[in-house]
Amino acid sequence: MQNHTDLRNEGLPFNTKYFDAININRSAVEKRVATLGGRRSVKKEFQAAWLLKAVSMIDLTTLAGDDTRGNVMRLCEKAKNPVRADLLQALGMENANLTTGAVCVYHNLIPYAKEALKGTSIPIAAVSTGFPAGKISLEDKITEIKKSVAAGATEIDIVISRDLVLESKWQELYDEIKLCRQACGDAHMKTILATGEIPTYTKVAKASWVAMMAGSDFIKTSTGKESVNATLAVSLVMIRCIRDYYELTGVKVGYKPAGGIQKAKQALDYLILVKEELGNDWLTPNLFRFGASSLLGDIERQLEHYVTGRYSAGFRHPMA
Repeated sequence: MQNHTDLRNEGLPFNTKYFDAININRSAVEKRVATLGGRRSVKKEFQAAWLLKAVSMIDLTTLAGDDTRGNVMRLCEKAKNPVRADLLQALGMENANLTTGAVCVYHNLIPYAKEALKGTSIPIAAVSTGFPAGKISLEDKITEIKKSVAAGATEIDIVISRDLVLESKWQELYDEIKLCRQACGDAHMKTILATGEIPTYTKVAKASWVAMMAGSDFIKTSTGKESVNATLAVSLVMIRCIRDYYELTGVKVGYKPAGGIQKAKQALDYLILVKEELGNDWLTPNLFRFGASSLLGDIERQLEHYVTGRYSAGFRHPMA
């Protein structure tokens, strides 16, 4: 087994032997995550520390149809200064250079993000391949990825063709993701499974394996546009696939739950799940991200409550 920290996932040759026998017990998965909030609780300074860590793992996202240059510029300013200076000072974190994990935008808005983030090390993530439905040709998906990378994106969030999962066309899915990975070049690739549109946990697990075998650097739950997005149950399924892949290959694949994670308490549940199932190595922006837009505001409110003992109104924590 390789000993490494940040090796890219080069994948494996396609072979169904790795996932043929997978059969996920839905009730067992749901029972496991149902106990999470009651068994694990972090309070006071420990909660504040976990929430600051969560901030560093947020892909601060704007994926609205009415996005403008102004929206992106404000988002990037918030990514550079995600928590108010007075709160950081009260927490002794004023010199921590805290930023979010990345900024995530549509392809055509990459130039604005690049302009706003100049001089920082904050990655630009672009959603490509016909986001969110992925209903464009594979040729167009590859072209879009290459254009996003050329424009300055250092992370690419791709969407798979969901029909390939529904119809168990695993070889075709592998080939598609592998070609996307090649098109990414040095940019890290996050593969969105859109788990809310996959009917069984067993298929979620098999799709996770295929995505990792094809070279995905991260596997991601959702686009945020489905009727059901990230859940703790589907996260457990995907995280255990990541663990099994690591035990087989020595390669650490990242995980990104996205969509519907709006409250600080939810973020803590996900971090605890990752710590319990994957260990501390995954509690880093290199291997774990939240796809979120409103989560940061609630985390900042919780941090202000810790510092002052009072809850503040949402308008005290604007985007910028």
